[in-house]
Amino acid sequence: MEPPTSSRLNSRKRRKDGSGPNGATELDGIPPKMSRRSLGLREPAPFSDEVEVDYSKPYIRVTYEEAMRGTPLDRPVRVYADGIFDLFHSGHARALMQAKNLFPNTYLIVGVCSDELTHNFKGFTVMNENERYDAVQHCRYVDEVVRNAPWTLTPEFLAEHRIDFVAHDDIPYSSAGSDDVYKHIKEAGMFAPTQRTEGISTSDIITRIVRDYDVYARRNLQRGYTAKELNVSFINEKKYHLQERVDKVKKRVKDVEEKSKEFVQKVEEKSIDLIQKWEEKSREFIGNFLEMFGPEGALKHMLKEGKGRMLQAISPKQSPSSSPTHDRSPSPSFRWPFSTKTPPSSPANRSRNESAVTYDISEDEED
Repeated sequence: MEPPTSSRLNSRKRRKDGSGPNGATELDGIPPKMSRRSLGLREPAPFSDEVEVDYSKPYIRVTYEEAMRGTPLDRPVRVYADGIFDLFHSGHARALMQAKNLFPNTYLIVGVCSDELTHNFKGFTVMNENERYDAVQHCRYVDEVVRNAPWTLTPEFLAEHRIDFVAHDDIPYSSAGSDDVYKHIKEAGMFAPTQRTEGISTSDIITRIVRDYDVYARRNLQRGYTAKELNVSFINEKKYHLQERVDKVKKRVKDVEEKSKEFVQKVEEKSIDLIQKWEEKSREFIGNFLEMFGPEGALKHMLKEGKGRMLQAISPKQSPSSSPTHDRSPSPSFRWPFSTKTPPSSPANRSRNESAVTYDISEDEED
């Protein structure tokens, strides 16, 4: 969070008429003073009219060689960099980082021009001066911010803020009827050049917005801004809403096409897998079939073996010739009583006679 003094000062509304030095107004009063120290890494950088200056010590500029060797801790090299800093971006931050690292012990003071000066000498800005002051205040490389900075640096301004060097890119900056507003700074040996960051600038960002105006207007209408706030006519508002609906339909159609492509791709992959599996299974099936029913398959051997078993089962068993023969004892002779001839025997009589014979033989054995 910002300190109470910074938030209070940032919330004040400056009036263009009757403004005091460094952007102060009659209603601002006298801001509280604080000791001069670097606050950029933990707190927003203070404004120059909030910093206490010890005027008892004389202001003696250091040379470039002395600054490069390194100055005492209580006497940092005071480097000043100024600009508009509209739509504060990485190019601004990199330039301030270079200015902060020009010397081993540097105290960076950044001047920000007011809206009045900027609109007169350069053009209309997107951010107002208070927004631009606040953006620079929260850059980590800045130690102090000068509000309502002058367009051309005068010796009085340099002496007031005890500036040793002025940092800016080396490209001549033509403005306010001069080919280079930093020409007298360069001649005095107080100029320290920095490098511009290519590919990023406030003008480039504004060009992108103007080029894609319809896109951003539709975007903000969709987010709840009114056509009046965006300075969009009634017809354009309806046109943007229609384009938004058409884009939604196109997006849905595109999503359906992508999903259908994914589905077709999955079906193709599945079909290829099924065909490969079918081919593998068919080869396996054909191999098993031939192994079972082929000319030399297992079925033929099974039939041969079964046929041999059937023939062996239905053919009578022959006794082996080498087996020993047993002489049968002759059955006992029997005569019919009262007859010398043996009557013809039927199967029934034969069985009866056999039983009778057996009975008689048993009786004879008992006798």
